[in-house]
Amino acid sequence: MSTTSAAILAATPAAIAEAGAALAAGRLVAFPTETVYGLGGDATCDRAVAAIFEAKGRPSFNPLIAHVASVEQAAALVDMTGPALTLARMFWPGPLTMVLPRRAGSPVSLLASAGLDSIAVRMPDHPVALALISAAGRPLAAPSANRSGAVSPTTARHVAQCLGGRVAMILDGGPCRVGVESTVIDLSGDRPALLRPGGVAVEALEAALGGPLSRPTDSPDAPRSPGQLESHYAPSLPVRLNAAEAGVGEALLGFGPGPATLNLSPSGDLAEAAANLFAMLRALDRPDLVGIAVAPVPEHGLGLAINDRLRRAAAPRGTP
Repeated sequence: MSTTSAAILAATPAAIAEAGAALAAGRLVAFPTETVYGLGGDATCDRAVAAIFEAKGRPSFNPLIAHVASVEQAAALVDMTGPALTLARMFWPGPLTMVLPRRAGSPVSLLASAGLDSIAVRMPDHPVALALISAAGRPLAAPSANRSGAVSPTTARHVAQCLGGRVAMILDGGPCRVGVESTVIDLSGDRPALLRPGGVAVEALEAALGGPLSRPTDSPDAPRSPGQLESHYAPSLPVRLNAAEAGVGEALLGFGPGPATLNLSPSGDLAEAAANLFAMLRALDRPDLVGIAVAPVPEHGLGLAINDRLRRAAAPRGTP
């Protein structure tokens, strides 16, 4: 694949139409969602899905999310159960991914679902993303637009730095509003299960479903959804969690009042912290530092998603 950087195009109607045609032809396009920038490819095309894995250097056993523009489009891919329809009415479009049983005759590539009998689906809450899915005329597999395990991109410039010529084009829709990936829940079994905390608070989902979500103990080496690998979202520098201060040669990523190299949210706002997380990890991943120390972040609401990403960033590095 070319190493020449892809063009960053303002997400005009003409650019979206051009990007939709590129996707329909099996090429890859990076585009904004409310969570992070996605690396989009035709979810029904094995070659396009394989190109996503290649571009990301992503383990083939890590499933991809199929992004749709409507509940009707999702229903052509998966069995939309009663709980799924309830959550779709409440949280779609939005940062919620549901893992559901594959519908008979579903056109989604088996490679996209890592050979599982379920498919992860989501309707993003971003006008550019929805317009692009419609222009492509098919669901889009779209993991975060970065090399696998690296910090997720929240601006078009981040995508260009990380993927360069691995995509046909990059649609620029400005900084991402939410800044962490979607919450993923599994509705394919007997009990709804939380697979990944994210942009929709777990408490809101449990209230909507009328009961607690179970926490499965699936092996991280054989995940049922994206974002379940143990070492993931990792900068090149080591990350030290729950730090009161920076050590020698470290930068301090702060939260709340107090001195810090960069601060996720001086006021302690979890939504602000989530939106800043990946951009600040990326900014601190510098050759003049020996590590990144991270201040404690509360373990509730969006803090669950932030801490999930941070724990994965700090996990021992292994060979995928």
